[in-house]
Amino acid sequence: MAAAAGEQASSYSFILSISEEEARVKALNEYLSTRSYIQGFTFSHADVEVFRKFSGPPVDQYIHVVRWYRHIEAIYDGSSEKNEPCKLQTSKGKRVQPPWSPPEGTKHSRLCLYNSLTRNKEIFQPQNGKKVLWYCCGPTVYDASHMGHARSYISFDILRRILRDYFKYDVFYCMNITDIDDKIIKRARQNYLFERYRENKAAPDQLLEDVKTASELFSVKLNETTDPDKKQMLERIQNAVKSAFDPLQEAVQAKLSAEEINRCREILLEEAKDLLSDWLDTKFGSQVTDNSIFSKLPKFWEGEFHKDMEALNVLPPDVLTRVSEYVPEIVDFVKKIVDNGYGYVSNGSVYFDTMKFDSSEKHSYAKLVPEAVGDQKALQEGEGDLSISADRLSEKHSPNDFALWKSSKPGEPSWDSPWGKGRPGWHIECSAMAGSILGESMDIHGGGFDLRFPHHDNELAQSEAYFENDHWVRYFLHAGHLTIAGCKMSKSLKNFITIKDALKKHTARQLRLAFLMHSWKDTLDYSNNTMESAIQYEKFMNEFFLNVKDILRAPTDVTGQFQKWENQEAELNRNFYNKKAAIHEALCDNIDTRSVLEEMRSLVSQSNSYIAAKKASRKVPNRLLLENISSYLTQMLKIFGAIESDDTIGFPVGGNSQNINIESTVMPYLQVLSEFREGVRQIAREKKVTEVLQLSDALRDDILPELGVRFEDHEGLPTVVKLVDKDTLLKEREEKKKIEEEKKRKKEEAARKKQQQEAAKLAKMKIPPHEMFKSEHDKYSMFDENGFPTHDTEGKELSKGQIKKLKKLYETQEKLYKEYLQMVQNGSAN
Repeated sequence: MAAAAGEQASSYSFILSISEEEARVKALNEYLSTRSYIQGFTFSHADVEVFRKFSGPPVDQYIHVVRWYRHIEAIYDGSSEKNEPCKLQTSKGKRVQPPWSPPEGTKHSRLCLYNSLTRNKEIFQPQNGKKVLWYCCGPTVYDASHMGHARSYISFDILRRILRDYFKYDVFYCMNITDIDDKIIKRARQNYLFERYRENKAAPDQLLEDVKTASELFSVKLNETTDPDKKQMLERIQNAVKSAFDPLQEAVQAKLSAEEINRCREILLEEAKDLLSDWLDTKFGSQVTDNSIFSKLPKFWEGEFHKDMEALNVLPPDVLTRVSEYVPEIVDFVKKIVDNGYGYVSNGSVYFDTMKFDSSEKHSYAKLVPEAVGDQKALQEGEGDLSISADRLSEKHSPNDFALWKSSKPGEPSWDSPWGKGRPGWHIECSAMAGSILGESMDIHGGGFDLRFPHHDNELAQSEAYFENDHWVRYFLHAGHLTIAGCKMSKSLKNFITIKDALKKHTARQLRLAFLMHSWKDTLDYSNNTMESAIQYEKFMNEFFLNVKDILRAPTDVTGQFQKWENQEAELNRNFYNKKAAIHEALCDNIDTRSVLEEMRSLVSQSNSYIAAKKASRKVPNRLLLENISSYLTQMLKIFGAIESDDTIGFPVGGNSQNINIESTVMPYLQVLSEFREGVRQIAREKKVTEVLQLSDALRDDILPELGVRFEDHEGLPTVVKLVDKDTLLKEREEKKKIEEEKKRKKEEAARKKQQQEAAKLAKMKIPPHEMFKSEHDKYSMFDENGFPTHDTEGKELSKGQIKKLKKLYETQEKLYKEYLQMVQNGSAN
């Protein structure tokens, strides 16, 4: 190679030294006559340089130069025009790829959430990659969960699912249960005292006297009430008590029967329960000291809350914290706030110093609702009914300060602390528990809109005082209010709806769809119109899913599922991708599920129009396209928590409940089918009706696997019925088919080989011994009178060893031939 390269360089040097171009071309032509690219010669950088010296393309008489010129020109894309200067490009011997640039693409939308800390939509950026730390304020468990609770917990469940399943964040969700609270203490105490009063069975005269005394106290409470809704509720109670009081009084005065007096007594006792409970608590509440009395009530209602959440298909939290289990952590939390200079002890209680905190350069009080500072009504509601007495309020340095730790009064549960017996304040519980689980800063804090001030503002203040930072919460999300037919939900207006009551009228899916059709942060009006819209949406989507399932059930072979696309399919597919893009944009825009559901409705409408047009022209709709659309819509509904099943398309079978167990629904029918089949098979075996047995096997092997059902037959035992993934069954069936076909092939191959062997054996048997060696002319030249070889091809006599070996073969053939003759005589030699 080196010698050749040197020779080539030397030749080119000589050629280039010729000044006259024609002579130079002639010399080059002679040189190139010995080189052919067809025979493997390739041009080099030197070749290209020589040709670039030409003033134009060479004339045709120099055929070798012309041939190489055209070859190089084709590779380098030079000019082939006559009399035009050569435009061959200099290269390293290879064509290079042209420059490439990526497409400009489109701008990617980023998730934005409405942050109550800024009252604006902000780009969501977790603190640690894709991990999201989320704390949600749970319920205060002293009564039945109502639709106001559903508003918050369904809304946050939707947001949580979308962040987790659509945006693929790793969400760690923590929620608390408030089981120590003024409301719980008062309700537990009153329930306990009233039940004791009921058990004592006060005489009718005594009950009338007690109700009369309790009514006087109740009237004072009624007169002091300024809230119109609450006042209306108290008036309703008062009227109900009066309506029950008079009949009992009249019955006692008239000395009616004991049975009638007792009936009137029970009615009054029930109607006066709230009134008597208040009175009993005022009189005997301080005597209730057993902590177990205060834990029984919240434990019961917590259980009911969890049942309600499960019925609503709300995911359970990753961590659940209860105040009663975190009292030591709360005490430590309060101690550090005091040590940091933001809390003070007063008469056994500990209060947060809002002025001291707000005056600090690195802190700010009431970040969420600064305009609410000084709202004494809101502040007192936050402190609780048992903590707003004059002596309690006088313990504070400022009316804006709030309790971190409350010294327990008689009749209240208590725990040990450095400041004496007491119990946690309301706001401190969330700070201590969230801090214990999530640390000094979380990504998301969620709660109801009404908790912004003072609860969440106080949480922020005391937590940042503890951690000495200004970012305890990065994004504060508040779910909107819920109204009932345009009015605030209130017992006084008789529109108080528990979750259990709501689920008696509508399914969990319908309730969730109603919430999805509204913004999570705005007020939602729970009304007949709202629910009717949700019901119609569910029906609209379900009809589409059923129509698609019907199209997909039409029989077709494997290739038949792939149909040619016409303009209608292309247009529907464009709309499909446009809708997916619009849905993504809506989810990025503060998780706007209302717009998402409208885009989904529009996509279904377009799909329905496509199906109708295809059917009108007597054409089959494109199965694969409709399957893709319906699967996508189903997946989105699964992400929203509106479908809880593994079905690829549509709502689960079995009614309105998405939690129905398909196996428990269909298994009884499959069992009956199995038993009927077994009975038929038994009769078919006895009667030897093979056609019925074949049909029975076809049901097991061909029909039921298509439905995701496996029948396993075992000799002497009942058939085992199993629900298995359809794809798994079909794969098993194909594997079984392949094994059976392989067995059949091997069996046929073995039979063929056996037949060939038998035919070869028979053909060998037919040969008489004296003829068996005569055909082997390449081995032997002479034979004796019996056809036995005596000389090889060269005329030499065979050796004794050779003769001995051939004699054995001869004797074996004699036996075979005799056997053949016997078979001929018997007529079996076929």
